[in-house]
Amino acid sequence: MIYGIRVVIRNLLGLDTAGRNFAVYPDDTLLVSYPRSGNTWTRFLIANLMHPDKRISFTNIEKFIPDTSSQSNRALKRTPRPRIIKTHEYFDHRYPKTIYIVRDPRDVALSYYDFQRKYRQIEDDYPLDRYVDDFVSGRLISAGWGTWAENVASWFYTRSQRNDFLLLCYEDVIKDTASELLRIAVFLGIEADPERLRRAIERSSADRMRELEQAEADQWIATKNRRKDIPFVGGAKSGGWRASLPAPCVRQIEAAWGELMTTLGYELITAPVLRGSR
Repeated sequence: MIYGIRVVIRNLLGLDTAGRNFAVYPDDTLLVSYPRSGNTWTRFLIANLMHPDKRISFTNIEKFIPDTSSQSNRALKRTPRPRIIKTHEYFDHRYPKTIYIVRDPRDVALSYYDFQRKYRQIEDDYPLDRYVDDFVSGRLISAGWGTWAENVASWFYTRSQRNDFLLLCYEDVIKDTASELLRIAVFLGIEADPERLRRAIERSSADRMRELEQAEADQWIATKNRRKDIPFVGGAKSGGWRASLPAPCVRQIEAAWGELMTTLGYELITAPVLRGSR
């Protein structure tokens, strides 16, 4: 009873976590991805691009590009418009302009595994093969966002042909950050000369973000009271699954999502399983 009253009061005051139920405005731009797909790095790239005179850090990134999974409805409403908002939500027809980041699910699985250990959502000795089975089957704590394939497909197949949708591949951003950031700038209507792009990339480098994390981990909502021995900021690399993901796990991911992966340009290394075969 008391808990229910508290929930109602928080909702009335706009102090509930925004999540999926927040007010969307026509001039919003949504920065969307499945978790552990490079969304935080992209937030820094965009924030540093848009605000070259500001010092962007973990202590103020929520002010510039708030996250619906950690901010309240009241905080989002107070964000100056036009807003850029980060979310992991599956397709929502209300989103007027969307940047979607996709990453190889084989790398996502490894990154998410470490993330959930950092958040103490799973134990260190949780078997990786069992985790990948959970990942593919949709049994993770983030099941409300769908599986990797459900989340990606919900956006890709509904919006990929529209002018108000920009698809970014994490691997492309790593390979040629300047070109991909320029695509973002054009999409957002920002005039960005090479020097402005260079500065934004430099200020958003993995090394600098790791330094900021070490200095501000106790202040940022996403890392406050979390384990310090596992970093939030990864190495900004791709293809780590080739050395670290066991072959049976690779096969399971490719068997489940191979068609979508191929469509997105990810090469499969295991033979496809024919329908009806055993």
